[in-house]
Amino acid sequence: MNTTLKKALIFGFFTAFLILGTLSMQRAMPEAKEDRIYMEIKAYSPFLVEKRIGGLTIIDKRYDTKEKPNASDLYHRLDELEKKWGKEYLRVEGNEVSIMSEKGELLGKVLIQNEKEREFLKTFFGI
Repeated sequence: MNTTLKKALIFGFFTAFLILGTLSMQRAMPEAKEDRIYMEIKAYSPFLVEKRIGGLTIIDKRYDTKEKPNASDLYHRLDELEKKWGKEYLRVEGNEVSIMSEKGELLGKVLIQNEKEREFLKTFFGI
């Protein structure tokens, strides 16, 4: 094998691993969120991520259940649970998001400050 072919193979393998690593990292990233409104709504969310020696666990405070997804799937699973919860317990009323309890009681309200936040509510929570 000549040296040009060896260099080409090494460069090809390096490039392939770099591309596969980048794609893998992108798939493991959670969806982008509007930070301000998401953090205010998250304060009412029944889901917590608990860090333990055995890994990360998602805890549902309503039913005191624990879920232990793979580390690469954790944030995707958390997003799924929050979307389902948000679709059921969040209501958009004018320029506010009302957070409801399971009993239908109002837990709190969050002001929608701009169209980006309104679009985020539509795309992420489906409301």
